[in-house]
Amino acid sequence: MIHLPPARGRLLPDEPLGPFTWFRVGGAAEVLFLPADHQDLAEFLKALPASVPVTVLGVGSNVIVRDGGVDGVTIRLAGRAFAGVETEGQRVTAGAAALDSAVARAAAQAGIGGLEFYAGIPGTIGGALTMNAGCYGVETRDVLVSAWGYDRAGARRELARADFGYSYRHSEAPADIIWVEATFEGQPDAPDAVQARMAEIGARREQTQPIREKTGGSTFKNTPGHASWKLVDAAGWRGKLYGGAMFSPLHSNFMINTGTATAADLEGLGEAVRADVLAKAGIDLQWEIRRIGTPG
Repeated sequence: MIHLPPARGRLLPDEPLGPFTWFRVGGAAEVLFLPADHQDLAEFLKALPASVPVTVLGVGSNVIVRDGGVDGVTIRLAGRAFAGVETEGQRVTAGAAALDSAVARAAAQAGIGGLEFYAGIPGTIGGALTMNAGCYGVETRDVLVSAWGYDRAGARRELARADFGYSYRHSEAPADIIWVEATFEGQPDAPDAVQARMAEIGARREQTQPIREKTGGSTFKNTPGHASWKLVDAAGWRGKLYGGAMFSPLHSNFMINTGTATAADLEGLGEAVRADVLAKAGIDLQWEIRRIGTPG
């Protein structure tokens, strides 16, 4: 086992990661670290040997953990220390472990408009910062003010929105920063009007996405001029089984675990579709879902 510094939070060796993901597949973390609070996280990172790999896992809504598990330390932020949401004026400050939907609800209750799109994203704020998460025409870069976290050496780093270099589902922020908190800004709006728009987003998701399945959200990024689901559909992969995995009959850019899938099935399906779409349409689909760890 790797040498680890002491921590006040929980250090769990050989901890299965599948239960922490929406797909419910994958191997174990060599060590899973659940920090007690901000200081615990910073001190642990400062003392952790630089040779030990660090992986961050959020709520697991947009990730495949490979069957061989994840080497080094996997860090998962959870609990009140990392998931608080507060409002002041037209701003919302949220911990990185706060659900995107919780931020949308808090904004609505405070009469803050513009953040209701987060009601349609099944992830956490940390993930939203990393991938410029968005839906229905609005993205994180449209509402972010600033965010802060700790780098691999445990030093505090704070970035303003401009520092992220955001583009579609991509950030140029240093990849080693573990986000702890972010501040967003909307505009004054009637709580009832904001909640009505959130309800509309929820109804739209219910009708068009397999949200009650073991899924991971959008599998591929959209390509300029092309919707990924149409490319998957045209290649004939909607509802076609690949081991225990398939693209949902309801939405053909959503992979689902039908109940028996392995991580290899899911990733293999994605790669088979990418190859087929490239051959048939000449378009190189890019993954939106993260794949972490080693093959089984």
